[in-house]
Amino acid sequence: MKEKFSIAFIGLGNRGKDAYLPEFAKLGDRVEITAIAEPDEGKRRDVAERYGIPPQDCFESGEELLLQPKLADALCIATMDRLHMKQAVMAMEKGYDILLEKPVSPFLEECRIISETAERTGSRVVICHVLRYTPFYKKVKEVLESGAIGTVVTIQAIENVGYWHQAHSFVRGNWRNANTSSPMILQKCCHDMDLYLWLAKKSSRRVSSFGSNYYFNKAHAPQGSSVRCMEGCQAKGNCPFDAEKIYVKHWKLGIESGNTGWPNDVLALHPSKETIYDAIRTGPYGRCVFACDNDVVDHQVVNVEMTDGSTMNFTMTGFTESNSRYAKFMGTQGELIADLGAETIMVQPFGLPAQTIHMPKEVGHGGGDAGIVQEFAALMLEGKSSSSLTSLDVSLESHYVALAAEKSRREGGTVIDIDEMRKKRKQ
Repeated sequence: MKEKFSIAFIGLGNRGKDAYLPEFAKLGDRVEITAIAEPDEGKRRDVAERYGIPPQDCFESGEELLLQPKLADALCIATMDRLHMKQAVMAMEKGYDILLEKPVSPFLEECRIISETAERTGSRVVICHVLRYTPFYKKVKEVLESGAIGTVVTIQAIENVGYWHQAHSFVRGNWRNANTSSPMILQKCCHDMDLYLWLAKKSSRRVSSFGSNYYFNKAHAPQGSSVRCMEGCQAKGNCPFDAEKIYVKHWKLGIESGNTGWPNDVLALHPSKETIYDAIRTGPYGRCVFACDNDVVDHQVVNVEMTDGSTMNFTMTGFTESNSRYAKFMGTQGELIADLGAETIMVQPFGLPAQTIHMPKEVGHGGGDAGIVQEFAALMLEGKSSSSLTSLDVSLESHYVALAAEKSRREGGTVIDIDEMRKKRKQ
């Protein structure tokens, strides 16, 4: 057992800088943050000052950091999806253990290379499927494994992305275009594919899927709209996607409500009314949602047949008020409804009174950001691995399902055999 371990960070965006780094800092003397890499000078300087990282250990790119002698025991890679493979392979060749932001990669071949490199080097790679680490879903897991509803036969689940989150991340933001990031069903919903397979202890056999970018395109631009929200748009008054409404005036998200966190801290390093207005006047987050270069879906349905014959139906939609998840597990002896937004788990054994479990509200992906950091630290310090902390190959199962769903969607809903995806990973 070690008393302390060290970690370096590549990528200081919302996940690296605002989610994982502060949670590692909370570990106190058990962890040392030794180096950072980030192309944005302002973010790099801000983090260096906050965590006392000397200039010689601050780098403009992950590749520059990885060309140095090994700087830490572990490395958190929280860069854009298409950078993961090169950086992860370089890190494993150097001997780093890795906490890798999801998705692993949008390409099966790159997933294969990362997996094979981990096997060859012995590096431990943990994927940030943070929902596994929430108290809420750990409780769902506990109830399901108790046999309270028997064997799960049917799962019906939905991810309510939220109209503002869809506009922010998947129309205006970094993950708007699959050719520069990942398909949305992988980028956003590999969380869900991992979560429900894990909760129900299932393995997938076949997948079909339908979906499209139904609404956020030029065909739906209202009369009088302009290419930017702040440039004489005559449709602003009735448009819920108006950037000023979302980032400045929204009762919860907007800067007028005092929110200097996400999503405003994506627009400006130090959010204020002045810096947010400047961002929406000049930057990508002020563009009309009907005049962007987005091509990812705004809704998608995925049907999964499991190897035991049970099934799952999963829906992702950007057309909701809230950003939340809801799932119904239907078993041979009862049913369970997990409502993350309401923080409730309803257990209904057949013919008996229902029980509702109220869970405390947790911040940071329902407590998952803190949970995964704590369990990664236990792995580094004590070699401990919980049932949540999985191998890379287990985490890749969610990618097979998501990539199969995207292939099916693009091919008009054809049924895709998951074994074919697994074989391609092993070739």
